[in-house]
Amino acid sequence: MPDLKDKVVLVTGAARRVGAAIARRMHAHGASVLLHHRGAEKEAAALEAELNGVRAGSIRRVRADLLAHSAPELLVRTAVERFGRLDVLVNNASSFFPTALGEIEDKGWEELMGANVKAPLLLSQAAAPELVKTKGVIINIVDIHADRPLRGYVVYSIAKAGIAALTRSLAMELAPDVRVNGVSPGAIAWPEDGQFPSEVRKQIIDDTLLKRLGDPDDIARAVYFLAAEAPYVTGQVIAVDGGRSINI
Repeated sequence: MPDLKDKVVLVTGAARRVGAAIARRMHAHGASVLLHHRGAEKEAAALEAELNGVRAGSIRRVRADLLAHSAPELLVRTAVERFGRLDVLVNNASSFFPTALGEIEDKGWEELMGANVKAPLLLSQAAAPELVKTKGVIINIVDIHADRPLRGYVVYSIAKAGIAALTRSLAMELAPDVRVNGVSPGAIAWPEDGQFPSEVRKQIIDDTLLKRLGDPDDIARAVYFLAAEAPYVTGQVIAVDGGRSINI
């Protein structure tokens, strides 16, 4: 079976939720993982301890604001200095909040476009020389709302359309040495700030062909597939959404 033994994976936004699930699955298949986080220090430390308890020295956490000028070089340098190489970059970190038309301001635009497009682009750019050396992979976490805009979330929908385009553009720019793909989640984990009331959540589930919420590990499994089991796949975005994207 293909695995990630002796490979090094960098996951952004890896302390919690989907990012943590990706880190756990990649680690379970033998990878050493650099866990990026911004504010979830307690969760990142706990995950680092958990996975190092399974395989000593296989996990390192690093805290950084991805929009800081020095962040991309810092993350790539840390991965290479700690583990000796970089094979897979997973651009998972994201910002998500509503921006209704008529209320859009520079601050919201800059945060959403920065977290969802600018940071993945600049980190991919910084990682590219190392990934070329290892014939590596970039995997971007997109969203079904890249293709099906979410009402009231204008800037977020634009930003996710941007990372879908970024995925295809990087696949062209970095071929044939680096494969670049995306995973596009549907309803996987509800926002923790109560953005969607219960009636909206019910409608989302009703619009999902499989009639249930997905699990963060559903995304992690797709990320692993693209990293380890899809050597002839590049420039693609795989929907992992229970069929919702064809039913809304």
